[in-house]
Amino acid sequence: MSDEQLGFKAEVQQLLDLMIHAVYSNRDVFLRELLSNAADALDKVRFLALTHSDLVAAVGEPSVRVTVDKEAKTITLEDDGVGMTREEAITNLGTIAHSGSRRFFEELKAQGAESAPDLIGRFGVGFYSSFMVATRVEVVTRSALADAAAVRWTSEGNGTFSVSEAERDHRGTTITLHLRDDAVEYLEGWKLRQIIKQHSNYLNWTVLLDGEPATSGKALWREAPSSVSDDDANELYRSLAFDMEPPALRVHLSVESPLQVAAMLFVPKHRPYDLFNPEADKGPRLYVRRVLIDEHAKDLLPDWLRFLRGVVDSDDIPLNVSRELVQKTPAVRQIRTTLTKRVLKELRKFADRPREEAEDKHPYDAVWEAFGVLLKEGYYHDKLTFGDELLPLLRFQTHNADAGVWQSLASIKAALPEGQDALWYVTAESREAALRSPHLEAFRKKGWTVLLLTDPVDEWFISTVEDFEGMPLKSVSRGDLQLGDEEESQDKADLTGLAPWMSTLLVDEVASVRTSARLTESPAALVDDEHGMSANMERLLRAARQDVGESKRHLELNPSHPIVRHLAALHDAGRTEAAEPLARLLYDDALLLEGTVKDAAGLARRLSALIEQAAAAALA
Repeated sequence: MSDEQLGFKAEVQQLLDLMIHAVYSNRDVFLRELLSNAADALDKVRFLALTHSDLVAAVGEPSVRVTVDKEAKTITLEDDGVGMTREEAITNLGTIAHSGSRRFFEELKAQGAESAPDLIGRFGVGFYSSFMVATRVEVVTRSALADAAAVRWTSEGNGTFSVSEAERDHRGTTITLHLRDDAVEYLEGWKLRQIIKQHSNYLNWTVLLDGEPATSGKALWREAPSSVSDDDANELYRSLAFDMEPPALRVHLSVESPLQVAAMLFVPKHRPYDLFNPEADKGPRLYVRRVLIDEHAKDLLPDWLRFLRGVVDSDDIPLNVSRELVQKTPAVRQIRTTLTKRVLKELRKFADRPREEAEDKHPYDAVWEAFGVLLKEGYYHDKLTFGDELLPLLRFQTHNADAGVWQSLASIKAALPEGQDALWYVTAESREAALRSPHLEAFRKKGWTVLLLTDPVDEWFISTVEDFEGMPLKSVSRGDLQLGDEEESQDKADLTGLAPWMSTLLVDEVASVRTSARLTESPAALVDDEHGMSANMERLLRAARQDVGESKRHLELNPSHPIVRHLAALHDAGRTEAAEPLARLLYDDALLLEGTVKDAAGLARRLSALIEQAAAAALA
């Protein structure tokens, strides 16, 4: 039979232009696509053998063989797979897009490369990536079915292809690429080996390059968790994270229904240097049927789990037309939820395990110190979806425990002293700043426990936690605090006159002046309004160069403090002229206690005047 010249069923030149300029971002993937097709063909013939006993034999041990001929400028790929009949070759290789319609190309042009994911699953163009590097592609194939003749398919990608008889005594397919002048780099063995190892190292079938094995990896994530040794898993982690230390935790899962997904994810022991760099790559490696599709599939995990390293493999993840990008579809969202819940479950088991006697502290504490801020970020963003799983993982320090002692809310609540009916907390820029807060004074005196929240995310996080197991969370620096059982003292000043007068005097600075139930040592402190923005939140927003309006806070006075008692006596005696600079200095003192002085020059003048008066009084 002579050569038969046929036309493609879709406009090949338009397709090739689109692939070169839009569909594929890296033409190295031509080899990935051809190797994937070869592996698929080997998988198909293995299943076909279950129902057919008379299949055409393979040339030897089934494999995929890649050979290079530098003189001829060709790359040849051969497999022992299912092969094709003449009709199948025309259909599979001659129908670039099974829709067979010009609309495929018009839609791609109209929507652009960014919209290509909308077309996933409707078109198969992997084979045609060959034309990105080849001027001519020749395929010789023979079906595994008995009595099927070999066939040769040839095209230069110019809109036509030819089909003719061929000689081949064994099943499978041989593809020969005649390289373009600008693609001769692919004649170098190291280049092909690099591409194979990067994208196809974990295929089910051996890939030989010029007779030597080019794949060595074992898809550990596809194995039963019990069969994977720590050494093998740690070696995979090192190759992914470039971290010589073993991970703190390995999460290995395999799910078959409703979606198929296998994954091996790792929690590092230490915080990666670029964890908070918004430009840093994030997300696990994505494989589809053991073929690398994306080095960083960021949509498979929430952003607050960006510290995880690992691999995800699923046949159910829809990709764009180039198989390079993950679509945001219900399937992806379901896989994302499955992965997240499993990671949080394993973290919970890790956090709850008993501490070994030889350990200085629980291993989870190191994980928390490295990544706890991200888990709190996750609670803030995804409370409705993952809040129940996240809350038991959160750890806190308290003012009455040593630095570095981390406790869960459950353990803190269980150890609360009698009479404490709320989980109190203080926010500050550091543990030291929190411990200096005058708002803790009454709590120290009562022996109550206060949580120290010192991460920048805490201001947002704590706003989402209304209570824990029925016990409310309350700020020590917010609202008009009434702790009950305040001691009566003969040394307390009556502030019914002083407080309203100071409220008028400082009307531009404070919302009100009132008697304090939270101070036992300091003369005065500023308190956040019950429903207003906290001072710590204002500090954080200003540090982020956010436009924050001036919010007035309440100035609370300690009626037992000598300064306040003397100031009240001056006011009650009608000596307001002498009381005014002292009242303003009291406000300055409250600002100093929390580390915010708005008018340093005014404070200096008032201090100088006070020093002058004191010196004069001493000489009198």
